[in-house]
Amino acid sequence: MKFEAPRGTHDILPSEQPRWRRVIEEAERLCSLYGYRRIDTPVFEDTELFLRTSGQGSDVVQKEMYTFEDKGGRSLTLRPEATAPIARAYVQHGLHREPQPQKLYTLGTMYRYAAPQRGRYREHWHLSVEALGSDDPALDAEIIQLYDTLLRNLGVREYTLQLNSIGDRECRPAYLERLEAWLDAHENVLDAEAKEKRATSPLRVFDVKNPAVLEALADAPKIGESLCDACRAHFAKVRSLLDAFGVQYEVAPTLVRGLDYYTRTTWQFEGPDEGAQSTISGGGRYDYLVEEIGGPPTPGVGFGAGLERLLLAVGDGFRVDAPTVDVFFALDEGAPREQVLALVAQLRRAGLSTETDYAGRSLKGQLTQAGRLGAEVTVVVSPEGATIRRTGTQDETVALDELAARLKF
Repeated sequence: MKFEAPRGTHDILPSEQPRWRRVIEEAERLCSLYGYRRIDTPVFEDTELFLRTSGQGSDVVQKEMYTFEDKGGRSLTLRPEATAPIARAYVQHGLHREPQPQKLYTLGTMYRYAAPQRGRYREHWHLSVEALGSDDPALDAEIIQLYDTLLRNLGVREYTLQLNSIGDRECRPAYLERLEAWLDAHENVLDAEAKEKRATSPLRVFDVKNPAVLEALADAPKIGESLCDACRAHFAKVRSLLDAFGVQYEVAPTLVRGLDYYTRTTWQFEGPDEGAQSTISGGGRYDYLVEEIGGPPTPGVGFGAGLERLLLAVGDGFRVDAPTVDVFFALDEGAPREQVLALVAQLRRAGLSTETDYAGRSLKGQLTQAGRLGAEVTVVVSPEGATIRRTGTQDETVALDELAARLKF
């Protein structure tokens, strides 16, 4: 039987690791620069956590969650997103009693059962950046700017930021009444998907994929027309700060988030791809999430970004040199291998990347391997001594017991 990675998953091979490390290291550097601290949560949680936060009727709950019963009869789910687990940890460990806001981020794998597509996997890597404990619109703008800066630093130039406000408990109910009335009057333009989404949450009709339905929905009432004074002022401040930061955006009146806990600011970054794969990050404010899972009323804001989609957007935006080694030992026939291996260990303890041959290659093959690895120094060891070869300098012949001293960098 031939085994392969399960459908919808992928291996990250050694040759791909430098690009992944470059993206992850830059994301972590920016998070630290902006004052966000790393948090890691379990890869699975109580199923009820996601039922409570995502909503029974959401696509995540209905179609995409990996849910199983463990041997103790508990219903557990592989995390489909990171915001709810971070909020759970925030409540469980009393982070709401520490100075606010708590600025947190995580990097890890998420799981959603969906049709695999380019940049879309059932197991995918995810950056989640969250700020809990403040309703300051400056936090919304800061988090948006953080991801905008990440894209720019990675060389991504073809992207747009779509921005909207979806109101709060004060103004959204009146808007939903207007929207429901419009949907009743135009039920004939809704397809099966739109009707299904409407049944779970009327706002979700704007998430449909059918272009004809989307075109018809362009005439539906927009949430922006019904914002209360507080939400309107909050959204105006977010936009003003983004303008001050030099972050370009487009107001998208029909942009909504698919999860129930979102309020006020919502946004997504669209990359160069077309269709469903164009979204490379999405986020928003979720002022009711912590309260929904049993914590005190706590405002919050954050985003999630898939790393696979981000790497597609990066494309050839940056080059990453393959890792090299400082020293490579090539052994001629009869060379004292044990003495060389002891020296290899000594150089590694001194912080030098050191390699030798473990595949029984000929001396010529070993020298070829040293070239493949980009060795800065190649040491050819024979029974009589050693020759040190450095690029751009003359070869140096030394006795074996002098090698360590001569290889100091």
